[in-house]
Amino acid sequence: MTIRPISCLVCAWMLATGLSGRPTGGPPAPVQPVPTGAQVAWQRLELNAFVHFGPNAFTGAEWGTGREDPGVFNPSQLDAGQWARVFKNAGFKGVVITAKHHDGFCLWPSKLSTHTVAQSPWRGGRGDLLRELSDACRAAGLRFGVYLSPWDRHHPTYGTPQYNGVFADMLEEVLSSYGPIFEVWFDGANGEGPNGKRQIYDWNLFQSTVRRLQPSAVMFSDSGPDVRWVGNERGEAPLTAWSLLDRSRYFPGTPLSHELGEGSRFGRDWVPPECDVSIRPGWFHRSSEDERVKSSRRLLEIYEASVGRNCTLLLNVPPDRRGRIADPDIAALEGFRQLLDATYGLDLASGARVEADAVRGAAFAPANVVDQDVDTYWAAPDGVVRASVTLTLPEARRFDRVVLQEYIPLGQRVDGFLIEAKVGESWERIGFGTTIGHKRIVTVPPTTTRQVRIILDEARACPTLASISLHRSQIRGAG
Repeated sequence: MTIRPISCLVCAWMLATGLSGRPTGGPPAPVQPVPTGAQVAWQRLELNAFVHFGPNAFTGAEWGTGREDPGVFNPSQLDAGQWARVFKNAGFKGVVITAKHHDGFCLWPSKLSTHTVAQSPWRGGRGDLLRELSDACRAAGLRFGVYLSPWDRHHPTYGTPQYNGVFADMLEEVLSSYGPIFEVWFDGANGEGPNGKRQIYDWNLFQSTVRRLQPSAVMFSDSGPDVRWVGNERGEAPLTAWSLLDRSRYFPGTPLSHELGEGSRFGRDWVPPECDVSIRPGWFHRSSEDERVKSSRRLLEIYEASVGRNCTLLLNVPPDRRGRIADPDIAALEGFRQLLDATYGLDLASGARVEADAVRGAAFAPANVVDQDVDTYWAAPDGVVRASVTLTLPEARRFDRVVLQEYIPLGQRVDGFLIEAKVGESWERIGFGTTIGHKRIVTVPPTTTRQVRIILDEARACPTLASISLHRSQIRGAG
């Protein structure tokens, strides 16, 4: 009668120590879907700049008509190097510019349109903003990306089958002329053109053109194929944010955008979300909005609600009519970078001893979560979908932010977690959540303790953690 309970104990011990199931010497099997290398690299950028610039900066319009005189585009002091320096100093890793907005105006001298910088007085009609910005980005160590709206309120062929070929040829001009491009951003807007007709977009043609010319670029649209819209322009993701999605359910301009933010635990495709938001009320610069630039503190809140919820943040910073980033925007970005560094520049988990109640093997040891390397990780054995990782700090430390990261090249796994702190002789819950993904920032009550425990309560397969870090907010009144 004693054999059965002993057998159960042995089985439990084998499971907890990784001595059963898949050999513990190797990594866990990927849980489909998994990201491509380009998607992993893109998500690790975390923070990129969006640049809306064109005739609208001079007319005050948010959506141009396509009938504006290209002569209005004439920035007097345009300095792409200044843009790059501002973005680099703010912590951005890449820049995406509106190469062509809905008005059809091209910021490069396209041979396929009469509504371009070549018809403007800027640089004597010989300017090429994509050339200047791509060169400035390379010099500053920033990645370069392009937004191209397929909607064209100027081109005479818009609304006819011929236009799809025109737009594909525009993509060819851009994607073959300015070096490596890390992101191609497709707007799903589809209105009437100059002939009063709407266009039936050939998305297969557009996407195949990008793949052929820039195979390492990720493509954004409501439905991907590589990156999806978060479903709002506030810069906030839901508290649950899966990188998983069923692409076939959506299309650019989908009426189901309210579903995009959360994604789906059961999604068949890897399409992580991106949050786009402007530092100003509008997407294009207006001096009348100088007093309404988002504060540094608000930008940090947006960062935590986007990057901190498994998204990247694409923050729009529009140049003014001079062609320069305006002083109020620079001040907000400088303050944001200071807050970001002050809060997240120091990891209070540094030096911690780490233990787990389930360990896969030496290569996937608990200590990997505090080694500052997101390519090493702790993993539980196969068959274990609930596990805990405990940090013991060298001394009691005070914090109010906990940052968790999964090892996403093997798929997104965690569907529920708890955060506990040892207070006296008992463990107290200080935070909880659902998904983690690339990064999850959890705001917790100001806590002073030597021990923190992360309980992974539910997972799609044996969980992984690449990083656990602790931080203290430097905003006045916090922590």
